[in-house]
Amino acid sequence: MRITVDPDRCVGAGQCVLNAPAIFDQDDDGLVTLLTEPGTAEESAARLAGALCPSRAISVHEG
Repeated sequence: MRITVDPDRCVGAGQCVLNAPAIFDQDDDGLVTLLTEPGTAEESAARLAGALCPSRAISVHEG
């Protein structure tokens, strides 16, 4: 699994941080930042964060 984030699309809703705080954070402007690629235990949280992102700023690439 690989995660990409697009801060230009981010609206600062924070769903990513609420659902996967070990993977995502928000910068001083409230925009998504990727802390680390998810480990096996965090993959479901990463998928959920991507699915719940209202602006689709998070892309989850399987494989």
